[in-house]
Amino acid sequence: MDFKKVYENVNRINVELNIMNSLIGSPNIEEEFKLLYSKYPEILKCVPTLLAVRQNEIYAQDADGAFVYNFNNPNYSVEQYIAFMKKTGLLDLLSNHIINNLVDYALGIETGLDSNGRKNRGGHQMEDLVENYIKKANVEYYKEMYLTEIESKWNIDLSAISAKGTTTKRWDFVVKTQNHIYVIETNFYTSGGSKLNETSRSYKMIAEEARSIKNVDFVWVTDGGGWKSARRNLEETFNIMPYLFNIQDMENGVFLSLFK
Repeated sequence: MDFKKVYENVNRINVELNIMNSLIGSPNIEEEFKLLYSKYPEILKCVPTLLAVRQNEIYAQDADGAFVYNFNNPNYSVEQYIAFMKKTGLLDLLSNHIINNLVDYALGIETGLDSNGRKNRGGHQMEDLVENYIKKANVEYYKEMYLTEIESKWNIDLSAISAKGTTTKRWDFVVKTQNHIYVIETNFYTSGGSKLNETSRSYKMIAEEARSIKNVDFVWVTDGGGWKSARRNLEETFNIMPYLFNIQDMENGVFLSLFK
């Protein structure tokens, strides 16, 4: 256990946590948070930690749509952030006095994060979102389907994208239209790193290889602030890959026109 790292992480938001302490037990927490935010907008910085999230950007979706909340540089109204904290249960945690001190609470969260790690849930949420838009297109689709299963089910040769059959791959989704097969990968990156560049290069290669296969196309749906640091590689892939989409593209109905 790296307690030094734990204390450093909490100390970075110590002031914000102490300001937020004033909300504990509040009977009118939404209005009081709004007032507090107007005076100290930096209090948003501590919200991800209180939700046990490492990143400063959180992807969320509900019946109202998909949102990417930035807690360092607010990109929505305070009312929208309040709605988010209400739905995650954070406001209830504060108003009902379930905790007594946010600094102590954050130390406990950081200790758990450091000892156990957390799987990035953004990717799974992104898969759920993509699946919802595929369903809206009213097409035949399959989830987590291996390349070999596609070959067997539709009697098609995909060796061009399987290294001549020496490797297999599981696609997040496969959409089958009357005359076409779309193999789909999805991901969401809240932070940058070498992983994004590797993914971009890998998917660019798959897109190029897929060109030689008749009636088969590779679709990549990705989003997230992590791409800001890797935008050059993403741009190179975009120039090669005809079916590279983000959340806004799906909201604008790209699947409805693609999966005809």
